[in-house]
Amino acid sequence: MKATDFFSKSDRERIRLAIEQAESMTSGEIRVYIEDECKTEVLDRAVFVFAELNMHLTDLRNGVLIYLALEDKKFAIIGDAGIHAKVGDDFWNKIKEKMATYFKESKFTDGLEHGILESGIALKNHFPHQNGDKNELSDDIIFGKE
Repeated sequence: MKATDFFSKSDRERIRLAIEQAESMTSGEIRVYIEDECKTEVLDRAVFVFAELNMHLTDLRNGVLIYLALEDKKFAIIGDAGIHAKVGDDFWNKIKEKMATYFKESKFTDGLEHGILESGIALKNHFPHQNGDKNELSDDIIFGKE
């Protein structure tokens, strides 16, 4: 099954709403990128996608990317320099472990929601929403090229 067909319309909406909810608390930006295959090391691919999506251009360098390759059963969660300097590797690894638990039970939407909302809490703690903050990046899921 192609990544574009994997999530139902209601699942896509749940994911978009989780991003919207998480971002309402912070100046940070969260994006979800899903594709079929990842033929390289997953962190390398996630970093490439992060740059390709210009996520490093947010004002405070506080973007978070959740990357998922469905066929290859690979995923990563990475934060830009601003947020990573505040939370470190352990934070991302804990989120990833919990997401993996959901994914092993085929609860992909639940796993993505968890990762999104936990990222939002960290972003809120370090980059709380300020008057005048704007949504710099779309909240929609991005699907890799087919």
